[in-house]
Amino acid sequence: MTREEDWRSTAGKAQDLGDVDIVVNNAGYFPNRTIDDLDLATWRKTMATNLDSHFLSVNYFLPAMRKKKWGRFVGISSNMVALAIPGMSHYITTKMRIIGFMRGLANDVASDGITANSVLPGLTNTLAISPQSDEQKRDTWNQQAIKRLGEPGDVTGAVLFLTSDMRRLLPGRQLS
Repeated sequence: MTREEDWRSTAGKAQDLGDVDIVVNNAGYFPNRTIDDLDLATWRKTMATNLDSHFLSVNYFLPAMRKKKWGRFVGISSNMVALAIPGMSHYITTKMRIIGFMRGLANDVASDGITANSVLPGLTNTLAISPQSDEQKRDTWNQQAIKRLGEPGDVTGAVLFLTSDMRRLLPGRQLS
């Protein structure tokens, strides 16, 4: 979903089914390359995959949400933004930018009843990490608060909460 025509097609197919009220973007392209081995093509593909998709989804789904005065955007970032993992500068850059984009988007759309939030899961047991060795996985999760792989359901719970009206129940804390 890195190209505008992909989003145009997806938005068209989605409209055939009804309005899109909730958009969750979860993309992770992260070839391990130290800065000495990181080429411009890999940098650009990482930016396009992990970040451009968020911007493009907003372009295609925000107008209908504004008309309804309700909508939810959730950007899946990563707790890797706080970990010391060599060879991930490009990945960490995109995941930090997702946090900034969601914060800025929240400011732009709050008056229309739309929210935008980020979720920063730890290393999650998905096909994307299957090429990593057990040692690499352990090295990562040893830097996390929870010393294990997360499961997709762990992330799903956070997304369900942020896209529901239950999030309003947080006392003294306004999420946007």
